[in-house]
Amino acid sequence: MPAPASARVNPYERKPEAVRAGRKLFERYCAECHGDGARANRKAPALDSGRIGKAPPGDLFWIISNGDLRAGMPSWSRLPEAQRWQIVSYIKTLHKPEAC
Repeated sequence: MPAPASARVNPYERKPEAVRAGRKLFERYCAECHGDGARANRKAPALDSGRIGKAPPGDLFWIISNGDLRAGMPSWSRLPEAQRWQIVSYIKTLHKPEAC
């Protein structure tokens, strides 16, 4: 990701209403490829991994906004910025660190 993208801060971080809205948006736009609960299917990878959990929110926003055509990820820049951040808010809740 471009360095400026990584530095972007999610304006909806730690807002439960944003997570709920992001889940609905994810189910509408993303679940077809990433699967229910973002646990993957044949089209796209799981999003509940440690790699995604540790990714800066700005990186996730950049990927959602710009896509990655080589990996089959379309750009969702047509969604309003607030909705893309809400999806990021939801995705960030998916990773559960493993207990020691």
